[in-house]
Amino acid sequence: RRYTKEELLELHHGHLAAISYLDTQVGKVLDELDSLGLRDNTIIVFWSDHGIHIGEHGLMRKTTLFELDAGVPLIIATPNHPKGQRANGLVELIDLYPTLADLCGLEPPEVLEGVSLVPMLEDPTRTVKEAAMTETARPNYPRGNDPEVLGYSIRTDRFRYNEWRDFKTGEIRARELYDHSKDPGETVNVVGDPQFATELDRLSKVMEETLPSTTPWSNTNAGG
Repeated sequence: RRYTKEELLELHHGHLAAISYLDTQVGKVLDELDSLGLRDNTIIVFWSDHGIHIGEHGLMRKTTLFELDAGVPLIIATPNHPKGQRANGLVELIDLYPTLADLCGLEPPEVLEGVSLVPMLEDPTRTVKEAAMTETARPNYPRGNDPEVLGYSIRTDRFRYNEWRDFKTGEIRARELYDHSKDPGETVNVVGDPQFATELDRLSKVMEETLPSTTPWSNTNAGG
């Protein structure tokens, strides 16, 4: 349904209140680590599994490929790295496992698709990957049935490129391209703009390289 301006303001107020409450609870955990003398021997990671829409793009909640859903907070605090650093490089949540293994001096399994973020902790200007991927289905909650399409998105330092693919065949049904240097809110789809043709071709190749190794249509094809 459509929300009124007043309703959206109230929802934003509630969202900010929830963030403030969560911040207080995190502070309590950190205080307890200090009181137990464990802070200097603990790696702390704060993150979320998804973002949220509260009226932006005419949407509510999550499960889209837009930046507001795909972007999440990520804070890593270790005893051996400087405090207060901010990195702008691309990362993915699949990078947490190899990062923690690296920080603990453990050898991660070779099958992991993520990479260690320790180089970025040591130097925030460094980058560890060219693109970050997001995936979601349509419909979002198919209630026991297969979704109609899967949406894949890759985010580079400048662009977000989306492909909506048929769940069974992998055929591309629709594409989106957003130029974050001019359109950080992702409101203008420039996929048909000739000036971005070269970049679009490059990103489509990056998408093919970045797609998960297993997809519904690859399983179908493998089965005959």
